[in-house]
This record gives sequence, C-alpha cells and structure tokens, in this order.
Amino acid sequence: MPGKLKAKIVAGRHLPVMDRASDLTDAFVEVKFGNTTFKTDVFPKSLNPQWNSEWFKFEVDDEDLQDEPLQITVLDHDTYSANDAIGKVYIDIDPLLCTEAASIISGWFPIYDTIHGIRGEINVLVKVELFNDLNRFRQSSCGVKFFCTTSIPRGYRAAMVHGFVEELVVNEDPEYQWIDRIRTPRASNEARQRLISLMSGELQRKIGLKVLEMGGNAVVGYLQCFDLEGESGLVVRAIGTACTLEKQSSGTPASNACNSPSKDGKEPVFGEDLPSSSGPPTPFRNLPTSSSSPPPFSPFKPCSRQSSSSDTDLSLTPKTGMGSGGSAGKEAGQLKTLLRQQTQTALEQREFPFFTLTSFPPGFLVHVGGVVSARSVKLLDRIHNPDEPETRDAWWEEIRQEIKSHAKALGCHAVVGYSENTSICEEVCILSASGTAAILNPRYMREGCLDIGSTDQRFDDPSPPSCGFCHIPYDELNMPFPAQLTYCYNCRRQKVPDVLFTTIDLPAEAAVTGKGCLIQARLCRLKKKAQGEVNATAISNLLPFMEYELHTQLMNKLKLRSMNALFGLHIQISVGENMLLGLASATGVYLTALPAPGGIQIAGKTSGDLNNEQHIQSIQKRINDTIAKNKELYQINPPELTEEGVGSPIPEPRHRSRLFRSHSESSDEVSELDLSHGKKDAFVLEIDDTDAVEDIHSLLIDASPPTGFYTCNTETMPGIYSWTTAVQMFTSVRVLRLSNANLSNQSLNKIFTDLCENLLKSFYFKLRSNIPCCLCHLNFTVAVPEEELIQVSVTAVAMTFDKDQTQERFITKGGIETEEQLQFPLELCADSSSTNAQPSSKFSVSSLEHCSPLTEGRPHSLRSSRSFGGSSVTMVKMTPLSSLPGTRIIKYLGIINMFFIRETTSLREEGGVSGFLHSFIAEVFAMVRAHVAALGGNAVVSYSMKDCVLMENPNKNQAQCLINVSGDAVICVRETDQEPMTSMTNIGQTCAADGAT
Repeated sequence: MPGKLKAKIVAGRHLPVMDRASDLTDAFVEVKFGNTTFKTDVFPKSLNPQWNSEWFKFEVDDEDLQDEPLQITVLDHDTYSANDAIGKVYIDIDPLLCTEAASIISGWFPIYDTIHGIRGEINVLVKVELFNDLNRFRQSSCGVKFFCTTSIPRGYRAAMVHGFVEELVVNEDPEYQWIDRIRTPRASNEARQRLISLMSGELQRKIGLKVLEMGGNAVVGYLQCFDLEGESGLVVRAIGTACTLEKQSSGTPASNACNSPSKDGKEPVFGEDLPSSSGPPTPFRNLPTSSSSPPPFSPFKPCSRQSSSSDTDLSLTPKTGMGSGGSAGKEAGQLKTLLRQQTQTALEQREFPFFTLTSFPPGFLVHVGGVVSARSVKLLDRIHNPDEPETRDAWWEEIRQEIKSHAKALGCHAVVGYSENTSICEEVCILSASGTAAILNPRYMREGCLDIGSTDQRFDDPSPPSCGFCHIPYDELNMPFPAQLTYCYNCRRQKVPDVLFTTIDLPAEAAVTGKGCLIQARLCRLKKKAQGEVNATAISNLLPFMEYELHTQLMNKLKLRSMNALFGLHIQISVGENMLLGLASATGVYLTALPAPGGIQIAGKTSGDLNNEQHIQSIQKRINDTIAKNKELYQINPPELTEEGVGSPIPEPRHRSRLFRSHSESSDEVSELDLSHGKKDAFVLEIDDTDAVEDIHSLLIDASPPTGFYTCNTETMPGIYSWTTAVQMFTSVRVLRLSNANLSNQSLNKIFTDLCENLLKSFYFKLRSNIPCCLCHLNFTVAVPEEELIQVSVTAVAMTFDKDQTQERFITKGGIETEEQLQFPLELCADSSSTNAQPSSKFSVSSLEHCSPLTEGRPHSLRSSRSFGGSSVTMVKMTPLSSLPGTRIIKYLGIINMFFIRETTSLREEGGVSGFLHSFIAEVFAMVRAHVAALGGNAVVSYSMKDCVLMENPNKNQAQCLINVSGDAVICVRETDQEPMTSMTNIGQTCAADGAT
C-alpha cells in the first residue's frame, strides 16, 4: 500500500444538550475514510467529553487520499432508539501530501450540522505516511502544489510557465434523486456535501496529473467553480496556469534570478545550453514532453541582453547597424524576424495559450490588445453517464476557440487574466469567458525569470519603457475595429488607442497620473417567461445588446471621470426566470501614455423648441462641472508635453501614419501629432428619446465616494503607495425582493443601481472613523435565485494609508495597532441598517455586514451561549489580497476550498433572511479559520467567496443557502521578524447588522 492515514480523536467541547432529562449528552465519534469506519467509546453524560482514542489507521492508495476527505461524525448514543446525529467534520488530506506543507493536522474543528449550524468543537490529530510508489501508471498527483493567488506566490520563482490547464467532472445531484423524497433534509444535504467534496478532490487530482504530464509542479491562479444544474446534474470544473516553481532562498535577492548565466557563460533555455553565438541561428526546439501535452513555452532565446519592448514586433536584439546596412544590422534583423516567428509558432501550437494570472513582472507584457470575451447560451440535458462529460467539455471548447480567434484578430498570441463563469436558471445556462489579448515577452519565459516574489526587479538591460504595454499590437492600416489612434504620449514612437480595457491588474511599470476609482455599469432587462428553446433564443437575442450597453455605460463613466483606461474588468450576466442582470466592475485610471479623454458633448434633436435647447444646455453644464470636479477629486493633472520634453524625438512627418479623426470635425485635413493636453474632440451622447435623457441623469447621479474614501476592484489602488498595516476584510450580502411585478426596464435599472449604491454607502458609513481609507479588491457577485429576488454579494478589504507618508495615526507607542483604533465598534454595525437600508413600498432589503472584531476569543456574531475556537483560531487573518501589508509569507500550507450547505425550517425565529445569512457566513468564517489553524497557519490570503446561493420560501418559513469559499493557507511573519505573527490586528472578523424588512 502506498499510504497510511492515521487519525486520533482527543476531546470535544461545548456540545449541545441531546438528553433533555439530564441536560447532557452521551457522545461518541465515527471516523470514516473510504469504506472503512472506526468508532470511539461512548463518553457518558458530558458536554465536554475526553475520548483520547487510539490511533485509527487506514491503509489506502495515494489517489484515494487526494479524492476522499476524512469524515468525522459526532453522535449521541441512545439505547432504545437510533443514535442522534450531532454534526460532521470533513478534513481535506491533500495539504499533508506535499513535502513542503504541514506534517500533521492538529486542532479544534467546529462540528457542523446542515440544519442547526455549528454545534460545538472536536479536537482531532491526523497524520499521513507515504511509501515510495514506483508504479509508472499511478493515478495520483501527490506533490503538485495549488495556489488560488493570481500572481506568482511570494517566495517562489517560476522556472517555467507551461500554460493553461482545465478539467471538469460531472455527476448526478443527490438533491434531485428519487430517494430524496423519502429521506430527511439533513441526509440529502450531507449526501450532496459529501459528493461535492469527492468531486472537488477528484478534479484537483486530475488537474495535477495534467501538470505532471507537462513537466510542472504547481498550479497558480487555480479557479474552481460549481455548476448546480438542478435535475440535469452537478458539474465541478477548474482552470489554472501550470508552472514549475522553485523556492527562493531567503538570502538570494530576486534580481539575481534573471541575471545568472550558466557555468560556460551561455544562457540556459529551460535547462538546455544554446549553441555558440558564432554559429548559424538554431531553429525552434521542443523539449521532450508527453504526447498529450502541449509544447512548452520555450522559443529560441538569443544571447543578447537588450530588449526593445516598445516596438510592435518582439524585438529582443539591439538595433545596432540598422542605419548603416552592414552585416550586423542584417543579422540582427534576421534574428529578430526568426524570434518573432518562433514565438508566434510556439504559442499557436498550444491549444489554448491562456493564462489565469493577472499580475506580472515589469516587461512581461509587451503589448496589450484589449478585452476579449465570448458568451454562449445552452440548454441543459440530463447527465446520463458521469464518466463521460463530453458534452460540457465540447461547450467550453467552443468558447475557448472563440476567445483564441478574437485574440488573433487583435494581433495577439496569448490571453492573460483569463476566467470562466456560468449563470444557470432552470434548463438554460449562460457560459461566459473573458480575458485580455496580449503579446508576451519570451525573455521572461526562460528559466528563473518570471519572478515577482520580490518587489526588487532589476535587470542588466535597460528597463522596458512604462508605455510599452499600451502600444497597439495590431496593424493600424488593417484594424479589426474602428479606433482613434495617436502617438504615445511617453515615447512618441508607437501608436496607442484613445482608451484601453483590460481584465488584469495595473502593471507595475505603468505610469499613472492621479488616483484610480471603481467604475460600475449596471443593467437590468426584463424578458418573457418561456421554456426550452424559446427561452434560450430570447436570452441569446438579449445578450449582445446588454454587453454593448454595459460597455457604453463604462465608456461614459470613464469619460466623466476624465480617465482613459480600465483594469480588472469583470462583467457578469445573471439569468432569472423573467429578467437578466448585468454588472460590470473595473478600476479606472489615467495612463499618461494615452491621450487625455475629451469632454462629453450632448447632442439632441433640434426641434427648435427653446425649452428643449435650454434643457440640453443645463445638462451640458452639469456634465462639464462634474468632469472638472472629478479631475480635482482624483488629482488628474497630466503633465504638459512639449517638443523639448522628455522622451524620444518625434518621427519625421514622412514616417507618420494618418491619424483617425472624429466625425464631429468639419475639416478633412490630417492634423499633426498634438503634444498638448488642450482641447480634445468631444465624446458625443445622442438624446433621441426619454430613455436617453434618463440614462444621462443616471450618469450624473452616479455618486462619488465621500471625501477621504477611494474604491477599486484591483489588488491595490493606483496612485496610493503609503499603505499602513491596518487592514480589514468584510463580507456583505443583500437580498432584495420585488413586490411589483409590472416594473419597467427603467424602474428595474434604478432599483438595481440603488441597491449597489446603498451597499457601498453602508461601507462608507462603517469605515468613517478610518479616513483616509481605501476599499480594495471589491468583488461583486449578482444572482437572481428566484423569480422576484435579486441578490448582491460583496467581499472586499479596507486598507488605510497615510496622506503625509507617515504612519503615526494608527500605531501606538509600542508600534502595535490597537483594536479600538482599527476596528468598528459594535454599535456602528447595529445602527447602520436603519440609516442606509431604507425600506420601500415596492421592495424590501435584507443586509448582512461582517466587519467587527472578535473579543476574548468569541465572535460577536455567534450566540453568546457558544464559544468557537481559542486564541489560535481567532488570530487567523483572512484577506482577499495576495499578501498582508507589512508581512512576509514564509510558507504556503495548501489551498482551502470548502463548500457548505445550510438549511432552516425556522426562518423567522432565526431573524429572517438577514439573521439566517449572517449566522451562516459567520460560521463559515469560523470553520475556515479552524482548518487553517489546524494546519499551523495564521492567515488566509487570496480569499474569495465564489458562490453564495440563497433560496427562500417565506410562506413555509424555510430557507437554504449554499456557500463556496477558497483561499491559500499561509504562515506570515512581520517584515522585520522571523517568527510567525502573534499580535497583529484581527482581520476579517464578523458582526451583525440587521437589515430593514
């Protein structure tokens, strides 16, 4: 046997009363793995039993260790009737299978019941002993590390980036099996939760096998999703980027990673030495790999150190002798052409040249083309054979091929910041995929050079220009779409677009003027109720127009803020029985390389009506005033450019290409390059009906954050660098029920917009004592779980910064932050709902805020009769960021990927939807912290709540909620310390703020 699993049950505490006669419990434990079950002795009449069992040993295959969770069930012994279930604990064994991770799982785990929630805790010890496995046909992928973070993990460097990996597994949903009619809700929920856990483990193992076939040892940017297809079945799918990671030694700076040649002075190409530079160019060589895996990204790399990433082509050689026409210039040109062809061929040979990473080292992105996306509407059919998921695979194959063709049309050979998601309602499913078309620099793809584990990024050759990624990758004479191009305002050599949309984080080398801000486009469209193909056709007809309107809103709001680029763009289309919701979120910035956006000009029908003209003039004045105000608010003051300014000389007029001009200009002459940030062509908004006027009004009332607040959905706010260590994660869920079924599209848009705006306003209210403050990584998720229900979920992190580059405000004399200064008093949470969640006669709001500290090891949000976890659990920090400010990650312990189901038949008694959701998410936080603490970790980074599905039936006093959370369990130390943190501010704590009903 290749593996032995050992488990020991130590004790329990705070168990519920199961025997009403004695107010005590006769508890015992069942430990199950696979088909083997062990039992402890019954500990009579105690709510804090001490079992101290022997070691239960399971001899299993290593693939079973990856697929199966250890299942611990706590029961109450009854002599004359069936034993009563108290709750369960599922423990993922995979973190113990990696040599660098934890060696033992030991700690207090909350005992969870899908009906009653957390019911006490149990102390468990788990160990794994792996034997040497010489089976060449093994089905396990032990040793492959998984990371949720979308950047190269801190402390690692990527020796090679192999590329895109994907997999999905399907099964029937136990919730919709015939036996569900005769079994209890608890049994159905547990069967479903166990199956999802098994499918998740199997999927991770299969992804790991693909990585091993490609020669990698890690998956970065791992994104796992659950598609609950109802009666059709259950699909668990995942995507990621396969890499070969190497651990950095603490004494080696990151800057040395890309500068160390091999012993004979030649630079390695993934372990191979190049031939002598005096010989002829060597054609592209593929390293030996498995026949089923794509070739590695290893284009031939010349020995030259100089790079010119500002050129449209991939120039990786110096341009010496190009003007003289000598042999050196000819060889350089031939080598550059050969390298460009080899790079293009290397990526085109891949089935999907996609990367789920969103952050890269400087110079990795040569050019960015823009956002590429694809959507498809499918009719779900029943999964007849779980072992043959060909149908779902074929669906995603179509989407990915379309994304690839879009990127190729933009002149790009790769897609970065790639993600996939679905929206399901009844038998209709919308598949969506998006990313950013880009041209990558192969200089960073060789061994040891993709390294962002450190902020120190120095290379022997000159740093790539800060504007290189903005330059267009496509041919301006054969563009795939109409666009206005100008010369770059930085290097003045290459063409740039007037606006840039991307799904990635702002590159580190990008030159930005002023600060960024969150920009959202919201849209709601009614549709007729229908079934089958008629419903799918109606949705398909609506989708292109919704996407166009969302992009138009984003463009208008971007111009209104006098910005010219969007980063972190995420567009969601959620489908319901009678409506479609669209939400687009991004972070707007002003890139100095791009031209200044022109104003917004209102154009209406000239009917000669004096009142109409005055109305248009008043709107125009409001727009102009708003633009001027936003320029001041976001400190957008681009530098004036002159002929003698900094930068390369301007090309001669005979080398210039024709510039695109606005149709608003009457002259047909071609203007020269305008180097001043003066008057620009206006962006025209046509007023052709009442709806257009309403759209402009909604554009103007789109509230800006209060003074001292900044918002973004990226990792950090562009333009702010003086971060303090005061960080606070929070989660919020709001559910809105429509009471009027005869609403118009315009009314629904206003209701949806108000819901999102009020949610942001509630954050500002709670954080008002922490000004100046920035809400980073704002992740909005919208859903239409029922016919007249709209749900918005948000996770974010509040980060404080110092305007004056000092950090005295949030630091005490001893240098450690005090809880009172950083956390929200509980009274603020209690008062906020009445201030911000105003009820309406048309709909009601239920809100949930998680934002208060834990005190004395006990969460406020959990009932005072319960106590979950000691200090080790409460000290586990949770953040959606890839790392905590002021800390250093010394060890990754594995990913946390947990799926929970909670059901209640006493909704009103639990405080309605708000109280039910609140207590459930608080329990999820407690369970995540307990599992991380049991691994020896003290933080969860890259945390996300991917799914939060609520179904309620107020008439029957019932509700059910499903939540999927993920993140990376880590051990952090302060920048100046070597030991793990012990006294940092509590992060991601929870408290209740009951919503208005």
